[in-house]
Amino acid sequence: MLPKENEKLDPRVKRTRLGIEQAFIKLVREKGFSNMSVQDVTEQAGINRATFYAHYSDKYALLDHAIGQSFRQEIDKRMLNACHFTPDNLRSLVMAVCEFVDEVHGHCAATEQQFQALVEAQVRCQIHELLSHWLEKMDLGENLRTARITPERIATAASWAIYGLAVEWNHAKGMPPIEQYADEVMPLVSASFGLRLELA
Repeated sequence: MLPKENEKLDPRVKRTRLGIEQAFIKLVREKGFSNMSVQDVTEQAGINRATFYAHYSDKYALLDHAIGQSFRQEIDKRMLNACHFTPDNLRSLVMAVCEFVDEVHGHCAATEQQFQALVEAQVRCQIHELLSHWLEKMDLGENLRTARITPERIATAASWAIYGLAVEWNHAKGMPPIEQYADEVMPLVSASFGLRLELA
């Protein structure tokens, strides 16, 4: 199950963090991640620097948290963290990642490599966690067990594939609509699970 780290926080802490995150997202859209500072965030959120540093060590930690929270919301919206593995749920995950990558990259210049790298790391980590959760409940089949392909390797391969395909859909010209693209790439993603799906 994906972690929900805010569940046990004091309501005042939640409000402060939410204000910081909202200020951060607004500034990323307006100025870009590289051009914004902690001072910008504190001014936008109406807090002092000590309050900021009581919650986050720097703007990179804030980015990591904000991206994690945003992607968790996408997963929660589709109820994927409460589901088990099915081809339909896997397809829904592929579409969720494509939509999220498109949304995030739309608010940040492609040249902001640090930003893109942090987004990639956070999203792939959460895809991996979700897939691992699904795999705990799956029978991997005799072929995968014989080949000694572990759930960890499956989740790793699939998380890289899903994120990489989402970036392709976001960056490449002439990509089909997201639903069609998800259908087209499902055989590739499903192969990580030892499944063979017919090409759409």
